[in-house]
Amino acid sequence: MDNAATARDEERVYFELVFRPSVVLTTVVRRFITDFYDRVLDDEDSTSRLALATQELLENAIKYGIEGDTVLSIELDRRANIVRVRTSNRSHPRHIAVLKRRFDEMRRAPDAFKFYQQLLRATMHETVGSGLGLARIRCEGEMDIDVTIDGDLVGVSAVARTTPTVSSGSSEPVGVGSSEVAS
Repeated sequence: MDNAATARDEERVYFELVFRPSVVLTTVVRRFITDFYDRVLDDEDSTSRLALATQELLENAIKYGIEGDTVLSIELDRRANIVRVRTSNRSHPRHIAVLKRRFDEMRRAPDAFKFYQQLLRATMHETVGSGLGLARIRCEGEMDIDVTIDGDLVGVSAVARTTPTVSSGSSEPVGVGSSEVAS
């Protein structure tokens, strides 16, 4: 493989895991994901924020998923300067209704931090469907977050903008830069 082909291959780093969630397996997946981020990103803050987002999305898949597989995909696209984390799984209609409501609330809130703080206070005693994990991704992870729903199939994506590191022309890992969250 020539250098041009290698550079093209390194522009997009992608993988997908399909698994039946369990607490034990999710712990193993979290370790794998953190190691992946450590190897493809060049700063601890980026790794930490993306690991947080992945953890929150996996926890939601376990908590609100119904029978079946969960798909976790992670893509680092250096050309587009983004990292996308996505989970998809089947869920119960009542959980989907709560999810839609939480996303609507989040989209209407122009300030991610204020929304997160208000949600912390408002959902202090809620045990199901508080939306805190999603708001945390948006606020602490400084990531855009979106949901797609097709029947009982739910896909949740978190996207972080990246900025290339200064390099001598080689294809170096990139770090995740702060992104402004769209309301």
